[in-house]
Amino acid sequence: WWRWSWLEPVFAMANRTDPEAVTIHGTNPQNLIEKITRLKIYQNAYWKEHCFALTAERMVDRAMELDHIGGTYAGNVQPTPFLCLLLKMLQIQPEKEIVVEFIKNAEYKYVRALGAMYLRLVGKPLDIYQYLEPLLNDYRKIRHVIGHAPASHKDRDANFPEKMGWAGCELTHIDEFIDNLLRREDFLDIKLPFLPKRWTMETTMDLPPRVSALEDDLEAEEEEEEVLPIPPPPPDRRERERTREGDRDRDRDHDHDRDRDRDR
Repeated sequence: WWRWSWLEPVFAMANRTDPEAVTIHGTNPQNLIEKITRLKIYQNAYWKEHCFALTAERMVDRAMELDHIGGTYAGNVQPTPFLCLLLKMLQIQPEKEIVVEFIKNAEYKYVRALGAMYLRLVGKPLDIYQYLEPLLNDYRKIRHVIGHAPASHKDRDANFPEKMGWAGCELTHIDEFIDNLLRREDFLDIKLPFLPKRWTMETTMDLPPRVSALEDDLEAEEEEEEVLPIPPPPPDRRERERTREGDRDRDRDHDHDRDRDRDR
């Protein structure tokens, strides 16, 4: 701690919100993260070493270094780098165009996740649905740090590769991450702002109905399928016997008429 003690006044000033930032949901943007979590972030080494004097232009470089998502971990509630960068974005409030570029970044999935999380906190409901719903078609795997400290690669558990094999982490997917942002009230140890339901947005705010990415494929398959005639069901045993008896009666009558004609 002694390394940073003489810089505490500088860090205190650096932790303030940008004077040009506007209020979000009627409050200071940094207040969207609870105070106790903010204080933990301010004291975190990653925040002091990598987020100090970070600008919106250099934010993407830090985001590209991420290799997991998460809120806080361990018993002493340590913030992940993902959460530190999220608070920094709330502090400097980057332009909407920069946030949209984060979300559209298909090469770096954690950059996309960071932009989506930030937009969910500060964006308008219409923008949230329009920019986040297309990401439901992104099925790439991502690491999610949960309640324990992330372990090094040497501590991987080879017996459970499907559980990430990274102690303190679990595997999830981008589409699951986005679904949590759209449906849950709290995520990654952050209480999310209220988001109206989609059906409400469709009726009151002119949000177009969501079109599934599979809808075109399903329609194409239906058009390619040929409509085959349905064969009649086979007759049951009693009906077959009645048919045979009728055929025998007709044959008997025919023979009788032929013999009678011959006698004449």
